[in-house]
Amino acid sequence: MIAFVSGTVAALAPDAAVVEVGGVGMAVQCTPNTLSTLRTGRPAKLYTSLVVREDSLTLYGFADDDERQVFELLQTASGVGPRLAQAMLAVHTPDALRRAVATADEKALTAVPGIGKKGAQKLLLELKDRLR
Repeated sequence: MIAFVSGTVAALAPDAAVVEVGGVGMAVQCTPNTLSTLRTGRPAKLYTSLVVREDSLTLYGFADDDERQVFELLQTASGVGPRLAQAMLAVHTPDALRRAVATADEKALTAVPGIGKKGAQKLLLELKDRLR
């Protein structure tokens, strides 16, 4: 596992940053909130989660470790992959997601693109004992 990357931001895109780490450019998928804190040419530290698939290795980056932990926990729910987990964190902070699950707030979850009413109900059931 790659716990974090630290280096100079070499480039920014709408959904990713390239961080130069020891002469290697690491492409890191990030939420808009995380990207808004980065500036090209400036030092950065991103907490990361490496998602390994049959055909790809994708590094997801987060402003803090709490966000990374919530990202990984969200993926333990059935039907939630890294893209949906990242979309959830793009719409809600980790604390807002905890509140939504604790109060069974379907409306908050359906605000995330890709989650409908039934999906929100299912997520609330699966995450209620895990996301605290």
